[in-house]
Amino acid sequence: MVPRSLDVETSSSLWLDAVRTTLSIDDDVAAVLDRLRKARKVSLKQLINEALRRGLQEMNKKTPRREMFITRARALGRLRIGSLDNIAEAVAIAEDESFK
Repeated sequence: MVPRSLDVETSSSLWLDAVRTTLSIDDDVAAVLDRLRKARKVSLKQLINEALRRGLQEMNKKTPRREMFITRARALGRLRIGSLDNIAEAVAIAEDESFK
């Protein structure tokens, strides 16, 4: 059988048997896969298929809507220095130094 070049969307509807694909896996992922494969005593194919199924299932989940966080304003009193335009002056005042 001659391999055909198909896009992912049509491959599942045209091929009913397994699809052979070459994957380029990063070193860190390969190390984890190898460790899991040895620990579970399964084939690399089985492990990758399980990982993909779990990952795709997780990616398809709708993320729960977060409750909006509101920061309430507080009155801190008047500004204790004349202006924040001169940062050196503001730091000197904050550190209780005399500014010249």
